[in-house]
Amino acid sequence: MAEVAGTTVAEVMAELAALEDPKARAVNERHGDDHGVNLGQLRALAKRLKTQQELAGELWATGDTAARLLALLICRPKAFERAELDVMLREARIPKVHDWLVNYVVKKHPHAEALRVAWFADADPVVASAGWALTTERVAKRPEGLDLVALLDVIEARMRDAPQRLQWAMNHCLAQIGIEHAEHRARAIGIGERLEVLKDYPTPPNCTSPFAPIWITEMVRRQQEQ
Repeated sequence: MAEVAGTTVAEVMAELAALEDPKARAVNERHGDDHGVNLGQLRALAKRLKTQQELAGELWATGDTAARLLALLICRPKAFERAELDVMLREARIPKVHDWLVNYVVKKHPHAEALRVAWFADADPVVASAGWALTTERVAKRPEGLDLVALLDVIEARMRDAPQRLQWAMNHCLAQIGIEHAEHRARAIGIGERLEVLKDYPTPPNCTSPFAPIWITEMVRRQQEQ
């Protein structure tokens, strides 16, 4: 194994194996995440290792979920080529790995917008969900240039029958449009009410339902109280 800043992949993998907790694995597997490392301990390990781009690449190459999550915490997002990120996203079928790759790496990359556009139109629904996640980020923070009416049209036509990961991403975008853009709020709520996506999703106490009409109404209420 190549050594980077005094740390080898073998050493890190051994440390991850020592952190494996069967109870944590059981909880994670219910969400589709096949690892048993407590995320707090994983973040502590990342903090100790600090940024190591070469080690991050080697950890990613193992294919191990915990190793890939750690890689995403210690990498330099801007050091990746655009094509590398496309390959990584297509490999990232585990939900947590997919989410961290999009949120911790792609969003910080100079080619995030180009990747958003490419992934948004991808035939693979998991890849497309990343495009929708990046679009939701723009809806909230940089909506200039986005056609929100056209986004609502697509959501209205496709969300009900979309595969789960893509459906979640579309629903988040729908909610964000309703929360952040008052002129589209009534339509966003109306779409949510008609499609009934996630209407019956079990929501823990003190958490907001992902059902868009409830989510939009609650977040707007909180904003108005501030």
